[in-house]
Amino acid sequence: MLFALICTDKPNSLELRQQSRPDHLKFLEGLGGSLKAAGPFTDDEGKPTGSLVVIEAANRAAIAEIAARDPYAAAGLFASVEIKPWKWLIKNPEA
Repeated sequence: MLFALICTDKPNSLELRQQSRPDHLKFLEGLGGSLKAAGPFTDDEGKPTGSLVVIEAANRAAIAEIAARDPYAAAGLFASVEIKPWKWLIKNPEA
């Protein structure tokens, strides 16, 4: 089952994001094939304001555990994290 993590950064947290980014990227790489897509939300100037991460997991509890282990979450970057089941219908390379 696919889940979208919709993460919103805390205000004025760009420095924290930049400091945590190498560990975050390493963490995402470690998810292997279960990671389907990831990238930042940005403001109109292109500065990151949050993240969208799509991960395959067995259930909501598994995805919540993965989300909690993200170095961005551990660093306290996010004001909120929303977990939504997601169906990849259009341009799914695995379909």
